[in-house]
Amino acid sequence: MRAYLLMTGSGPLVILTSHASLTDPSLLEKLRAKGVEKFIAYPIPLEEARARYGGHFQVVVNDLRESDDLRVLDYNGERAFRLFRLRDLGEPIVHDPD
Repeated sequence: MRAYLLMTGSGPLVILTSHASLTDPSLLEKLRAKGVEKFIAYPIPLEEARARYGGHFQVVVNDLRESDDLRVLDYNGERAFRLFRLRDLGEPIVHDPD
């Protein structure tokens, strides 16, 4: 499982995914289905996400209604920005389809 902070047109969100790459075509299709077509994403260390979100992290991981390949951990961009400092995150991944 991997965690990412995505900067999208509708605001920041934090996702969890079992995909090896954020640019995997099937993951991009799932994001597109949720209205996310272009983004700048920052990897978040999984243990850091688990520590920052506490019990909510486990609730999202255990949610049987979500698929393992894409789970939204946080829709609240203000909270995500409070929990993570951009300078502490990994190198950005830019997805801007033609």
